[in-house]
Amino acid sequence: MTTTRFAPSPTGFIHIGNLRTALMNFLIARKAGGEFILRIDDTDPERSKEEYVDGIKQDLEWLGLHWNRVERQSERLDQYAAAADKLRDIGRFYEAFETPTELDLKRKKQLNMSKPPVYDRAALALSEAEREAMRAERGNGVWRFKLDHERIEWNDGILGDISIDAASVSDPVLIRGDGQVLYTIASVVDDTEMGVTNVVRGSDHVTNTATQIQIMKALGATPPAFAHHSLLTGPQGEALSKRLGTLALRDLREQGIQPMALLSMMARLGSSDPIELRMEMAELIDGFELSHFGAAPTKFDVADVFPMTGHYLQALPLAKVADQITALGVPDDLAEAFWTVTRDNITTLKDLDGWWTLFRDGAEPDIDDEDKEFVAQAMALLPEGPLDTTTWKSWTGAVKDATGRKGRGLFMPLRKALTGQSHGPDMSGVMPLLQVIKAR
Repeated sequence: MTTTRFAPSPTGFIHIGNLRTALMNFLIARKAGGEFILRIDDTDPERSKEEYVDGIKQDLEWLGLHWNRVERQSERLDQYAAAADKLRDIGRFYEAFETPTELDLKRKKQLNMSKPPVYDRAALALSEAEREAMRAERGNGVWRFKLDHERIEWNDGILGDISIDAASVSDPVLIRGDGQVLYTIASVVDDTEMGVTNVVRGSDHVTNTATQIQIMKALGATPPAFAHHSLLTGPQGEALSKRLGTLALRDLREQGIQPMALLSMMARLGSSDPIELRMEMAELIDGFELSHFGAAPTKFDVADVFPMTGHYLQALPLAKVADQITALGVPDDLAEAFWTVTRDNITTLKDLDGWWTLFRDGAEPDIDDEDKEFVAQAMALLPEGPLDTTTWKSWTGAVKDATGRKGRGLFMPLRKALTGQSHGPDMSGVMPLLQVIKAR
């Protein structure tokens, strides 16, 4: 069975970069009829917070990315300890005691000698007595996985054939001196024991994937199929990392972005498939092809999501937005007309409030000096009685006969006088909604 996972750290809220990873893994699982696991990477007790766990779940639920089960790494520490013991037993795990300053000096020296800045494995030469002396002096050391210096190869689902020389990579630290288990080994153990078959993540994890493949094989496991999507940039190709804080999903939700608009974009962005609005998740699932994505950095402009949100809303029937319209105070007998008139003139549902305020309270008239006499004459001709969808045509016809004006010179001043705007919905639909004029 196809099994994928999304493994966020609860140290902050999900942003647009995280969404790309979550969505791809979700679509792969759903297209294959498999499982999608939400795995909370909470092995760092100081930085992990329950409010972020709750926030992650809320964001995924808002998007419709429903998981089959939740796993928490903080509840699996015994499994990680068992894996560490196995690595020690087979001679692939060793303790190292260098301070960050010492490691930095080593890297600089290697770079000055035009050598790759990798850990020199000095700790392997320590005797047991020397290790005990180092522990007494510095406390417990970090635990590093001893890489086999050979080429690590796999066929990446997006990048194609990958080959990395393990000798060019430092032996990864899997457990810190304070005992905290790091992501690299926790993920290996989880992916193996949870039966994860496919892993999609950012291209900044390629080297990490290489080391994890070796760790998995050392533990006697078969690595899943890996794929690494391109990283997002800003619209001008600039690094997006500095802006991710402003691209949190909860912020986009607050701005009125609709989930299917965002998902429609993110499910195709960076692929050879055109970005097209989809109204249902099933359409995204059926059309998703991981192999269509490329390796080049992918430009993302949040401004592009707003027009898609507008198009999505325009296609919705009243029933889908009835609660929001009722909350504005729109009478039930006007709800259908209100939605019909406004939906082509909004970008998000937040825009509805402005339209109802205009219809309910009236607008500040926008009348040019040269039109004041004309507007006054026209308003005197506005018929009494209930306004309906025929009122605009009959009224402007009467004004035309009385004043001789026609075309833009007739319609624009009247629109601006009634709505305060030069553009907007068809006035035939607007007239029955103008509560102030109806109450004359």
